[in-house]
Amino acid sequence: MSQAWMITDIEKLKETAKEIRIEILKMLTSAGSGHTGGSLSAVDIAVAIYFSKMRFNPDDPFWPDRDRFILSKGHAAPLLYAILAKAGYFSSDILCDLRKMESPLQGHPCCKSIPGVEVSTGSLGQGLSVANGMALGLKLDNNPARVYCIMGDGEIQEGQVWEAAMTASHYGLDNICAVIDRNGLQIDGPVEKVMGIEPLTDKWAAFRWHTQRIDGHDMESILGALAEADKTRGKPSVIIADTVKSKGVSFFEGKVEYHGVTPSNEELEKAIKEINNG
Repeated sequence: MSQAWMITDIEKLKETAKEIRIEILKMLTSAGSGHTGGSLSAVDIAVAIYFSKMRFNPDDPFWPDRDRFILSKGHAAPLLYAILAKAGYFSSDILCDLRKMESPLQGHPCCKSIPGVEVSTGSLGQGLSVANGMALGLKLDNNPARVYCIMGDGEIQEGQVWEAAMTASHYGLDNICAVIDRNGLQIDGPVEKVMGIEPLTDKWAAFRWHTQRIDGHDMESILGALAEADKTRGKPSVIIADTVKSKGVSFFEGKVEYHGVTPSNEELEKAIKEINNG
């Protein structure tokens, strides 16, 4: 992606986030199944990464110098699909084919059916390990590309995540930036009741990661944290982004049931009006 493609205006990034939220809601309503809460909570983070930081070329998805993006929380596939369509990897006309028979837009991202998907995800806890492999390979090739990995907060209850955290710091993979979508809810309820994960900042710092904690819906804070991660040398970076499940739709926000419930047609219409007026 050339610098000319990048969005440097914060207000434009915020408008792009609104567009992505609306596309996600349309896709989910059309499908009648899928994951609303975790797709919406990570929108601002993903928009900032893709449209202000990442280098990519939709005309050459395997360009060797591209930055890599891994959506470890693969159930948030509608977010990734909306981002990739906006980035030009495929036409937005197919977005409403989500989860339909013969559609390439499966319920979880598949790298064999969609350009721009680096790796198939959905088995939670594996994304950071894949990111490690990519980052180490890039270092061995003296390639300056970076690897971004978004994880869910419920996901990091998986032991493999902490093995990957130990590995990344051991090898000094400073070309990795992990982001935790800390929305506080998972399918079975509040994360801290299912399996407590705090104190997150102290834990990641103990694993020798450069650690930041931010408001995951404040675009200025997200951009600042990404810039700091870019400048960090000798250790991997993690951004713990405090977010709200189903952010952007007030009548869905903070409700665990919308982890995997999609909007009705009436709710979609109401949600689009709210997002556009927000």
